[in-house]
Amino acid sequence: MWQRPQTVFLILNILALLVALIKPIWALHADEVLTPFYLKRGEDFIYMPYAITAALAVASITLAVMIIRRYTNRMLQLKLGALNSVMLAGFMVCAVWFANKLMEGGRGKVSVWWVLLAAVAVLSNWLAMKFIRRDERIVRESDRIR
Repeated sequence: MWQRPQTVFLILNILALLVALIKPIWALHADEVLTPFYLKRGEDFIYMPYAITAALAVASITLAVMIIRRYTNRMLQLKLGALNSVMLAGFMVCAVWFANKLMEGGRGKVSVWWVLLAAVAVLSNWLAMKFIRRDERIVRESDRIR
């Protein structure tokens, strides 16, 4: 299980999402910062609707752990991987939408590191699904030989 390439990519997915949860998405100054959990304006913390981004990231992390643990059922892994792709897409869409909404008139900037981490999460999920499909194809071809 741990030596398979898809497991390595799913762990990379989990790590990238965990770090993305900590990093700010958008910042204007130290007074105004958007993270996946909240928007900080001065001393005020606004959690909703910004916490949806964090909820989608945590759901994606949970799905990645489930995919790793279901190594005996590759078809279920593929279905969970597709669902994980939807969660990652929702995570990125929410973050970009909230950041664009806050950037009215060119104020503030989106964190390059956060965008890079989100892209690594999506890419690693896609590569994991590719390797799971490859394993399934190898198993089906070996069943035909028997």
